[in-house]
Amino acid sequence: MSEPQPVARRRAAGPGRRGPRQGGGTRFVDGYLGYLLGQANHALYKDFDAHVRAAGLSSIEWRVLATLHDGEPLTVSQLALDVLSKQPTVTKLVQRMAGQGWVDLHADATDQRRTLVAATALGKRLVKPLIEEARLHEARMLRALGATEKVALRKLLEKLAHGD
Repeated sequence: MSEPQPVARRRAAGPGRRGPRQGGGTRFVDGYLGYLLGQANHALYKDFDAHVRAAGLSSIEWRVLATLHDGEPLTVSQLALDVLSKQPTVTKLVQRMAGQGWVDLHADATDQRRTLVAATALGKRLVKPLIEEARLHEARMLRALGATEKVALRKLLEKLAHGD
């Protein structure tokens, strides 16, 4: 009786991992820019997420603190745009984060209806090691690209993101 052969597992399609598929041909999503960008985002973030969780943050809390740590205070609506979330979600989130001492909330001096959000010293201290780890992680993820490719990639992504 022969030994059972291990079942070959096909790796999920993603950036740089196109292989034969059942029935042959290429799937639409394998070349669709939105899908490829999503796959690239997932590849970039999946391993880094463990660092975020270890610091006691959710991914959206990380995005809020990373956005605020080195900039001016933002309105809740601008912050929601920047962290890719809905305004009601961010409103509730920053209220909880203010309760933990990670952000300060104050009325906009030019429009009392708007709330400005700023990272506190505690929030900045919490996110600082994650910012450093994010930079290292990004460098590791991009090491297969040359310097010119890295610059071109950033410029193209910025152009797409800002609709230029």
